[in-house]
Amino acid sequence: MIFPPVHETLDKGHGRVEIRRIQTSSELNDYLDFPHVGQVFRLTRDFTEVKTGENFKETVYGVTSLGIDRAGAERVLSYNRAHWSIENRSHYVRDWTFDEDRSQVRTGKGPQMMACLRNLVVGLLRLAGEKNIARAVREVAARPHLALQLLGL
Repeated sequence: MIFPPVHETLDKGHGRVEIRRIQTSSELNDYLDFPHVGQVFRLTRDFTEVKTGENFKETVYGVTSLGIDRAGAERVLSYNRAHWSIENRSHYVRDWTFDEDRSQVRTGKGPQMMACLRNLVVGLLRLAGEKNIARAVREVAARPHLALQLLGL
């Protein structure tokens, strides 16, 4: 069997050195019972904690609807990395700043509406140039007239 080429990246930051290796293939498409499969991938992350020198290895597998003609290994890896950017900029903020996971709103359209409102608040604060959303939310809570300013009122 011929294995697809590996795309590799090296990143340093957050107190660790991380090597990512990704392989993509469309060889399994005919065998998978998965709608719109374009290719599968195997992503291996090897990272070393700088302070301790401790090494870790993690392998994940995935499926994408993008065919190899639309996204080679390098692009699939960049999309995977971008996913975490979204996770960190939106969901993490909603979880920690608004304690969303412990919300008691669970029926009807309530959960979706609350998520929309939280996203609106985060978006307005980011448009206003705020970097620390938690601090900005506390500031607006203490001075409600700032909320009206954010809305242009």
